[in-house]
Parts: sequence; C-alpha cells; structure tokens
Amino acid sequence: MKFTIITHVDHIQSENQYFGYSPYIREMNIWFKYIDEVIIVAPLKNTKPTEIDIPYDRNKIDFRPVPDFNLTNFKNVLGFVFKLPIIFWRIFWAMKRADHIHLRCPGNMGLIGCLIQILFPKTAKTAKYAGNWDPQSKQPYTYKIQKWILSNTFLTRNMTVLVYGEWKNQSKNIQPFFTATYSESEKENVIKESFANKIEFIFVGSLVSGKNPMYAIKLAQELIEKGYKTHLNLYGEGSEINNLENYIQTNNLEKFIVLHGNQNKEIIKKAYQKSHLVILPSKSEGWPKAIAEGMFWGCIPVATKVSCLPSMLDYGNRGILLEMDLDKDVNMIKEIITDEKTFFTKSALAMQWSQIYTTDLFETEIKKLLTQ
Repeated sequence: MKFTIITHVDHIQSENQYFGYSPYIREMNIWFKYIDEVIIVAPLKNTKPTEIDIPYDRNKIDFRPVPDFNLTNFKNVLGFVFKLPIIFWRIFWAMKRADHIHLRCPGNMGLIGCLIQILFPKTAKTAKYAGNWDPQSKQPYTYKIQKWILSNTFLTRNMTVLVYGEWKNQSKNIQPFFTATYSESEKENVIKESFANKIEFIFVGSLVSGKNPMYAIKLAQELIEKGYKTHLNLYGEGSEINNLENYIQTNNLEKFIVLHGNQNKEIIKKAYQKSHLVILPSKSEGWPKAIAEGMFWGCIPVATKVSCLPSMLDYGNRGILLEMDLDKDVNMIKEIITDEKTFFTKSALAMQWSQIYTTDLFETEIKKLLTQ
C-alpha cells in the first residue's frame, strides 16, 4: 500500500532521518506498521532536532517538502499566493500516487489537502482531526471550512474522519477516536503519596496564551498564599515563557513554581507519577494529551470544559472542571486536597478510565481502518 500523508507538522532532516514532534511521530509509526510505501508532504525546517523531536521508525520515506505558510496578515497572504502553486502541485501528485490518503487537520496544509482530495473520490482516505470538533465552539474560519468539507459526504468520498468526542447529528463518515501514549505493558496501579509533605501539580504543554499556563500559576499561587504546601512544575516552551518567568520572580514564587522547558517522554512520565493533580486551563483542545497521560498515572485532572474534556472527566466525577473563576476554582481544588479519601477515589477512577486507551488498543483500531 502506498500511503500519502498531508500534514502541517514541521519536519527536520538529520543523518538521513526525518524528525518531527514526538507525539505525532509515535502515532504515525504505528500506522506505518501496516504500510508498504510512505509519501509525506510537509514543511521541512533547516534546524536541529530538539528534546521533543523524534525520528520515524523507517528510513525509506518519499518526502516532498513544501514551503511553510500562514494567513495571519496581508504580507503572509501575499506570500502564500506565490507559494500556492508549488504546494498544490506537490500535494496533487502525492495524492495521485496514493492507495490511501491521510490528512492531518486542522491546519493550513490540512485545508489545502481537504480541497485537493475532492479530486480523488475513489481513493481510500482517512483524516485525523486533532482539534476541537464541538459544533458549538468558536473556531477560526479556516477550521470551520475544513470541518464542513470533511463532513460533506458529497465532496468527501471514501473517507473516515477521526474526531475526538461523540457529537450529535454527525455525517456517517465521522468516527469518534482517541490518542494513546502508553502501552498495556506500562500499566501500573499507582497509589499517590499523602499530601502531608507537599501537593504536587503538573502542567504539560506549550507555554502559549491558548493553553493558559498563567492561570495555572495563579491557581497555585492562591493555594500557596492560603498556606497549602503547593508545588507546580511546568513542562514546555512557548511565547509566554518570559511573562511567566517575570511573574514568578516578581511574586517570589521560585521555590514553589518551576519552569522545566521541553523534556523527553521518560522525564515527563516520572513527573506525572509523582504528581497529584494535572492541570490544563486551555481555551481549546482536541484530545488533551497531557490530561489523558496524567490520568494514566493517577493524577486528578483539573481542566476547562472544552472539547471532549467534560466526558473524559465524567462531568466532574473523576476530576475538576474549571469555571475559570479564580475563587471558585481554588475552592474546588481545596475540597479535594483537604479530603484525601475523595482524592484517592477520584485518582483511582481517573487511572481506571485512562488505562483503557493504550497504544495496543490504538494499533488495533488503526489496523481496522487500513484493512477495511
């Protein structure tokens, strides 16, 4: 099978290997187990791999680089006009060679891919929509276009669209799906330590305004000021890092709140295992990977009511759904950390739910998609 991927994920070439964002690469390595030939159309950066970049498992890849682009201002739109013929041409011919087309959405490349795939109604296709599929959510116009095209079974034929969460009144090609990080063999019955010495919070994700790491810091600060032995570790990098560093220093929080930057999977795993609560006050999510990972290791999730998060947290039965009101949210957290019996009950429920979604189950479902 010739498998063509259209993705906006930035790639890096190093020593005859292609590297990319590790969660995406790990997922695609599972797809590749059932693929003969791989064609990838994506941006290629002239940089070195970082801590969060890993290579594909296979060396033989037909990689077709395209110029990176965005449509955030007039200058970028003008540049895009000149780049579009190159991007269109490379996507078209990569799709023409494919036995199976795989789109990664939402994103700039996903949008163009959604349009060009209409020209290949007989080719088997899948699309992984990694954003928020909630029809009621506020999203960029380009995301709405992608969702409309993917849902339109007249324009989009022979395609299964994988989305996070179950939503009413969807077209027949929309299939609820999930993402997994850990395998069956990694399962452990983790029992958290008592709060007597310290209450450990963890935030994992990009340090950007959309993920709202500042709100996580302010929640921890409120608890610290109320006398709770609170410690918050943040893992990730992004445009907000300077603001966060300045806030931590200005408020003398260095002993309690630590920015660790990007770290590899094993370091993050150990951090989850020693943490009590995983926090993500994000404005928008698809499948909130950090929440699912934290729950796998018994962390109680503390998250916003976006995308499939209410369902993941069983509407509060196995976690805390934030109101984004500092006083109310601090009080909800206080209820948990002052009642260890409730904490351990919710911790067990969180772990029990998340440990269903292993890479083993994920691989089984991927195999079904490729062989149906």
